[in-house]
Amino acid sequence: MTAVLLDGKQLAQTMQAEIAAQTAELLRTRGLRPGLAAVLVGEDPASQIYVRNKRRACDKVGIASFLHELPAAVTELDLLALIARLNADPAVHGILVQLPLPPHINEAAVVDALSPFKDVDGFSPHSLGLLAAGRPRFLPCTPHGVLQLLVRNNIPVAGAHVVVIGRSNIVGKPLALILMQKGIDATVTVCHSRSKNLADWTRSADIVVAALGKARFLRADMVRPGAVVVDVGINRLPDGTLVGDVDFEAVRQVASAITPVPGGVGPMTITMLLYNTLQAARSV
Repeated sequence: MTAVLLDGKQLAQTMQAEIAAQTAELLRTRGLRPGLAAVLVGEDPASQIYVRNKRRACDKVGIASFLHELPAAVTELDLLALIARLNADPAVHGILVQLPLPPHINEAAVVDALSPFKDVDGFSPHSLGLLAAGRPRFLPCTPHGVLQLLVRNNIPVAGAHVVVIGRSNIVGKPLALILMQKGIDATVTVCHSRSKNLADWTRSADIVVAALGKARFLRADMVRPGAVVVDVGINRLPDGTLVGDVDFEAVRQVASAITPVPGGVGPMTITMLLYNTLQAARSV
């Protein structure tokens, strides 16, 4: 068996075309162009690449993008003042604060300061609380991208046993909450670094999602033949090669479907950010 590739790059192109059409319709009918403000603190090369890719995607679908670059030495007070201005700006419907922030800034305080109506990353306690209550406003982008990859590739989720490896507030926890929502109806197990007999859990899964940040952690002997494997991880090896949290070449011989790295979940994360920004503008 060789697994079917779940092509996130191709699906992202399809969904971005849909978003572009809906954005144009919003502009035509209401004279309203969605706007996304990105806040970049410091000169971290990876963060600069991420923000540049997000702005390029905005341009592609017709969403206005506003970049606010601040020096690494910016004070927390000044950063919070910028957030307050963006919260009040009617041209800005979504706010993205690129993480991580410098160590002298309280990351939680910055995330908490975002208007819940503009938190298009879905990271704030308000957004996650609504998700936990079954009344989500914005689904966090990476977990939502995972869901879209499954649903749009006709992979049954309702009633499926999904094992999520990783419990971060950005991927693991919100993905588990999304998959448990009524209407999605998966049975979810969340595993982590302290889980006993981890391989027993993963071998029991219909769908395994690896989101723990360890290169090639998930081996073929940890996957039930015919299971679906979603790799959220992205790790750079000493030779510069990018790999996921899954031993891709080995696991693809066991799984029925698998996401590649790169080209799997990554493109979907940016796409769902665009989707959330459009939804934020529509709700105005």
